[in-house]
Amino acid sequence: MLVDSHCHLDRLDLSLYGGSLDAALDAARARGVGHFLCIGVSAENAATVKALAGRYPDVGCSVGIHPLDLKPDEGTDLEWLIQEVSHPQVVAIGETGLDYHYEPQAAERQQASFRLHLEAARETEKPVVVHTREAREDTLWLLREAALPRAGVLHCFTEDWAMAKAALDFGFYISLSGIVTFRNAEALREVARQIPADRLLVETDAPYLAPIPYRGKPNLPQYVREVAEFLADLRGVDFDRLAQDTTDNFFRLFYPGGRPTRG
Repeated sequence: MLVDSHCHLDRLDLSLYGGSLDAALDAARARGVGHFLCIGVSAENAATVKALAGRYPDVGCSVGIHPLDLKPDEGTDLEWLIQEVSHPQVVAIGETGLDYHYEPQAAERQQASFRLHLEAARETEKPVVVHTREAREDTLWLLREAALPRAGVLHCFTEDWAMAKAALDFGFYISLSGIVTFRNAEALREVARQIPADRLLVETDAPYLAPIPYRGKPNLPQYVREVAEFLADLRGVDFDRLAQDTTDNFFRLFYPGGRPTRG
């Protein structure tokens, strides 16, 4: 069994499946994907991801505001975050974090929002899903400052081993996406070889960042298998072992009370 630990089911290109999300999920299930985490990125899509998680027994969701979805005239509402996390299918807070690549001028506003997400994670004891791009020092500074009793995951990781090691020391997991298969990602592959087996997750970030051989096409949850197969070969381990480890890691992080059994 595999888990797609980070996907945007409400944004998928479903043209291959006649517009049917059911068919797209069935295609992933047929390739061994047994669970999906549908990620919230804004206040506007929180209801959508919760509805999807309520519709499918093998889908969970998170709620949060992506750093690039912050509105200039609005701040993140701590009370809203805490209330949203009380929903039974919401298993995490985020995605949140820092992205200075597109909006370096918004660094202060992003940091304030990230702090509130981390505070919500502290108060609710939910794991936090962290996005970080070209903000390495500030991301680590805020994670260190938060000192969360229950950490989370740095998703779609593209940074160096020093950052990975620091996050691991904070108790975080590291999730790898199709980027690790890209031809120009040798530095990331060096990191991927070093991540401890009990801290590794796999994801698609669908509909973005499709792995080779689908690069340049819309990504789908079923392609998490390509990511896992690539990592198993890269790390010199049996595919079934890597699939089991990453699945166990996912449920340990997001479902500490045991795997969901909704019928």
